[in-house]
This record gives sequence, structure tokens and C-alpha cells, in this order.
Amino acid sequence: MVKVKINGKEIQVPENTTILEAAKQANITIPHLCYLKNVNEIGACRVCVVEVAGQDRLVSSCNTKVQEGMEIITNSPKVRQARRTNVELILSQHNARCAECVRSGNCELQKTANDLGVNNFDYHNKTAENYWDKKFPLIRNDDKCIKCMRCVQVCDNIQQMHVWDVVKSGSRTTVGCTGGKKFNETNCTVCGQCITHCPVGALVERDDVQKALDALADKDKIVIASVAPAVRTSWGEKLGLTHEEATSERLVSALRAVGFDYVFDTDFSADLTIMEEGSEFLERLKKGELKKYPMFTSCCPGWVRFIKTEFPDLVPQLSSAKSPQQMFGAIIKSWYAQILGVEPGKIYNVSFMPCTAKKYECDVDCMNDSGARDIDLVLTVRELDRLIKADGIDVKALEESDFDAPLGTASGAGHIFGTTGGVMEAALRTAYKLATGENPDPNAFHYVRAYDGIKETEFEIAGTKLRIAVAHGLGNIRKLCENIQSGKAHYDFVECMACPTGCAGGGGQPISEGEELGEGRGRILLNMDRSMKLRFSHENPSIIQCYKEYLGQPLGEKSHHLLHTDQSKWELWK
Repeated sequence: MVKVKINGKEIQVPENTTILEAAKQANITIPHLCYLKNVNEIGACRVCVVEVAGQDRLVSSCNTKVQEGMEIITNSPKVRQARRTNVELILSQHNARCAECVRSGNCELQKTANDLGVNNFDYHNKTAENYWDKKFPLIRNDDKCIKCMRCVQVCDNIQQMHVWDVVKSGSRTTVGCTGGKKFNETNCTVCGQCITHCPVGALVERDDVQKALDALADKDKIVIASVAPAVRTSWGEKLGLTHEEATSERLVSALRAVGFDYVFDTDFSADLTIMEEGSEFLERLKKGELKKYPMFTSCCPGWVRFIKTEFPDLVPQLSSAKSPQQMFGAIIKSWYAQILGVEPGKIYNVSFMPCTAKKYECDVDCMNDSGARDIDLVLTVRELDRLIKADGIDVKALEESDFDAPLGTASGAGHIFGTTGGVMEAALRTAYKLATGENPDPNAFHYVRAYDGIKETEFEIAGTKLRIAVAHGLGNIRKLCENIQSGKAHYDFVECMACPTGCAGGGGQPISEGEELGEGRGRILLNMDRSMKLRFSHENPSIIQCYKEYLGQPLGEKSHHLLHTDQSKWELWK
């Protein structure tokens, strides 16, 4: 342990503790903009500077470690002036029209400037010009970039995609695409982790809220909302709701208050995905197609983009099953349109997702098999919250209501799609039933949960030993794929999710500065599953009804046409 004084208060902290962390333990907050623990500790913004007795120069607290007897002052006149000056300099190159920025009210620069009392400054304001294609799901606003390097470090160190880098020099130094490439020349997966770790509005998703409002205003449209599994764990975070208050049923009522005609649960189509994907796995296994390479799950479009660019020879190993989002769209525009007695084009599907890559996925041309555009629009959880706020809805005062039938019924297996290992666990529950004719213990496959990054395990089903792997975060997935490709590892079935902790930590989730909430959100889904009576996809009565009345059987002709895709035909850019 090391003894130090911070603002005259003596404390003890472990060796190698930074001044920033030591101050936090002493209940002293040091402002910072670029710091991300274990990811970005480069002291680029200089807002976290402090004074150390015996040293003439101020030091950055985020990457300076305490030493025995060190005396630190976090609020001296010298420190206060330096922080104000550094923030003013940052603002001089920042588009500070906060009222028109989606990060207003949740922006670290805005908060820091307000806390420091920076309400005017003498520096000339000069911002970069924007040349970004605003049609793409991921938008970079060059005029808001504060050169904190978070996006670079997250993309390099966590996702290992190396899309972003420092470009230009001198006063023109900024962040751009590595090697001076145009964005559509990069291998970006649209995972959105750069967005959720940006402290300002320099990186955002394409804002499609107005498109949803236009559809709701069209009296000739039947506007349908579908809610993804991980959305139910996070939608209330920025609306002042506790997890206990932010129920799925309250969200249903909020969407009805906004004006949606029907509100359905994408967990229904997660169960549908399991029926198709579980059946496909057993068929491939039986045919001996998995002797060299495994079958990969296919419900994450960020992962699909990754494998297409980084490991193209493994693309045929992807399950041909569409994601729950796209299966839902296909069923709505076919079976449900038939139930309503309307043309598919009269229905407008809005999908609420924890993901930015889903905006890309719904635009893939070869994905529309219903005779109309299967999913018309994707909104992230952040956009969902803005939609609710725009109408001034008091969500706490709403009475709860159920999802509409028949596409509102879901199993616990559908719920856990939103967390790492969930797709695999749900698939194994149903694969066991299909192979043996009996249900397993619903908790039998919980060993596939992979919060450590990569999880390997084995299970025996009907006398066949299955080698299973689960990975989340593209850095972990890269390592896994390299081992598979080189022959160092062999599996039968592999689940991959582009975002750390899976959809619960998705790039479309609410942004909470300095907090990684994905694991906690995922555990909420696991608890939901454990509390449910219906825990198997194949026992979902709405799934049984859908196959009986419309699809026929898993992997049948109609199922294959509507619910499966060929990822080799997906175009990555338009």
C-alpha cells in the first residue's frame, strides 16, 4: 500500500494506482474527457491535470501513478486555470451548437464545460468541415471531434478492426480512417462501439426518428413496432426508470401512446430462429458437413460483416438462418398480412434494436423475401428514448399492457438472445429436443455463457459429443477464427456476437459515461428466463401456430424461402 495526500487528506491506496483512481477512492472527482480505464490512458485531453508538490509542471492524473508520500492538489488556482484553458481550446475547434446535437444532456464536454463555468471564451472558433455520407448507418461529425482518441483505441484494442487513426498534422491533426482511406474502403462492421465510447457527438448513428414519425402520421399505413430482447433491459435507463419500473409491458404502453398500431416482441422470432437454426445444425451434423469447420450462428450482422471481410473462406459455415429481426419482418409481411387481410406494402415495420449494424442489415437488398421490404426502419434504443421524450410521455404513470398476439408470445430462450451465450444456449435446448424427443433441463447448457470473452465446452446429445464455443467482441472472435482456420481448435457449433457481452452491450444502447453495463443487462435477461414457465422455443404456442397455419415445418420450402439467406450475396456498401 502507498500513503498519499490529496487536498490535505491522507489516504492509502494499492501500488500502481493512478492519481485519478486514488482521488476517486477519496471521493474527489477529477474531470476527464479522453480517459477510458484499461483502454485509453494517454492523457490527450489534459483536462485531468493536477498539481504535485515539488513538481513545476502539472501532470495528467489518468496515467500518473501515485508514489509514497506524494502530495496532490486537485483544485489549486493553477489547476483550475489550466483545466479551463484546455476546455476552452477544445471548444475552439468544436461545433458547440448543443441544442441540435443528439448528445446534448449526455455529453462529457458539455458537462465538463458547465462544471468548470466555461460559458464564454476568447479563442477564435474554427471547426473542421464535414464530408460524410449521411445515408450510412454510422455518421462521423468531424466538426465535433475533440481528438480524444477513444474511438481509435476501442477499435484497435477491443474490436481490433483498426478503422480509425490520427490523420493529418499540426493544427490540422484529427481522427479519420486508417491509411487515409475513404470510409467505404474500410472493413468497418458498424458495431457502434466507437459511438458508445465517444464522449461527444462526433460519432452517432443515423437519426431515423423522423421517418418513424412520418410513418405514424400516414393514415394509410399500419405501423408495427417490434422490440428486441436486449432493449427491455436498457430502454428506461435514460428515462429515469429503475430496472423494476422499466418493464416490457410499460414499454408496450409507451409505444402505443406514441401511436403504433401493434406492438410485438422480437423474442417471438428469436424462438423462430432457434427452430430453423437448431434444425439446420442437426442436419449439417448428420450429413458430416462439420468435420473441418463448425457451423456459426448468423443473427449478428456486425459479425457477418466481419467474417465476410476478415475470414471470407469461413462464410459458407454461417447458418443460413436470418436474424430474428429479419425473420420477424418476413413473417409480418406474409403470414400476419394474411391474418389482417391487407397487402404487405400497407404495413410499415419499425424494429427497435440495441444495435447500429441492424440499420445496415435491413437495407441488404437480398433480404426482402416477402414481396415487400421486410423491415422498413430500425431505431436504436437511444432513438427509442428520443421518440418517447418527444411526445412528453410520463412513462412512470403508464399502466402496463401486454404485447399483441400472436407475435407477442416468447419463451425464456428467446429472451436470452440478448446476451453472450444466449443464442447457443437456446439452440442447444431445442436441438436436444429435436435429437432425443425429450426436453433437457433448461439450465443444462448454462456453461456456454462467456463473459470472459471466449468460452469452450462440450456437451453430449443423443450419444454425440458436441464441441461448442462462444465468443463476443471482435478481438476475441478474431482469435477464435484464427485458431479454427489454423486447425489449433475444432468445434461443431460456434456463437459469435460482435459487441462485448453481446447485444446487451450493443452499439445502439444508451451511453453511460465510464460504465460498461452490458454484463449487468445480460444478467437481467438470464434472470427473466429463469423466472418464466415457458423456456423452450419449440414449446412457444405462437411458434407452433405459425408452423401449423403457414410455414409447415422447419427447413421446409416456405421456411427456406422466407427465413433463410445467402450471406455471400450481401453487399457491404452501397
